[in-house]
Amino acid sequence: MAILPPTSSSLSKDSSYSFSLHIQSSTIFGSKLKSGEFQQTRFRLFSNSNSYPGLTIKASRESLGLTQELKSNKLERVVETEDGSDLFEDMKHRFLSFKKHKYLENLEHYQNLAKGQAPKFLVIGCADSRVCPSTILGFQPGEAFMVRNIANLVPPFESGPSETNAALEFSVNSLEVKNILVVGHSCCGGIRALMSMNDEIDKSSFIQSWVVNGKDARLWTKAAASKLSFDQQCKHCEKESVNRSLLNLLTYPWIEEKVKKGILSVHGGYYDFVDCTFEKWTLDYKEDNLKEKNGRISVKSHILWS
Repeated sequence: MAILPPTSSSLSKDSSYSFSLHIQSSTIFGSKLKSGEFQQTRFRLFSNSNSYPGLTIKASRESLGLTQELKSNKLERVVETEDGSDLFEDMKHRFLSFKKHKYLENLEHYQNLAKGQAPKFLVIGCADSRVCPSTILGFQPGEAFMVRNIANLVPPFESGPSETNAALEFSVNSLEVKNILVVGHSCCGGIRALMSMNDEIDKSSFIQSWVVNGKDARLWTKAAASKLSFDQQCKHCEKESVNRSLLNLLTYPWIEEKVKKGILSVHGGYYDFVDCTFEKWTLDYKEDNLKEKNGRISVKSHILWS
């Protein structure tokens, strides 16, 4: 919709008049606008010395609501945000800070890492952006081989190939890690999806097809905590799914063999970022205890860091 200028009868021959044209569009003069936003284009009309039909139109463009930002140098930041440039600029500074304060100050260590790795841990954590194991537990480069997936699940051996059990095979057989740590966490969306599932899986859903690996934890939680609220059941399942993953680890022949010989230990962990506490426990391996008793597994060294 345009705001029209006065009729020619109201214009003097030497007069000029400014008016604004508001256009709703997705593209104006090559500038992409979000749907539903307005851009203000100002036209200044100058009368011809002889007649009004010869009006000369000069157009200047101003982005509605952005003029003040331009004056305060904020327009560039708005534009940069659209393509992520400012995010990568910040990332660049973080990298250069790492290079200056970590890499170059520990150059020998990083040069040794370039020759090979010998991590002591395989850590299986959730892909959730709030629970980076290296940040929480202070792992430095070279200390932990890391796998992150939805809900920090370990599928059983019979489920077939996945990136998680490929990492298990490589880290245990090639890197010869001594410890496997499965870390669950509070407010886990993957566990919530697991607990919300119907008995029949929607095979078109990648999420359901993956989190079904925690079905035993779900069933046990539904049976043992049926009187609790759904949120409390989810919290219960967040820890139970870790124990089920520890049992699933033992379905891999090369893992069970090493655990049985005492050269590999499997551990569970639970990070509660609501109150910033961390629970850690270790599977107490006994051949006669591989079959669950009363739905529980035997653990040792169960401690709380708070």
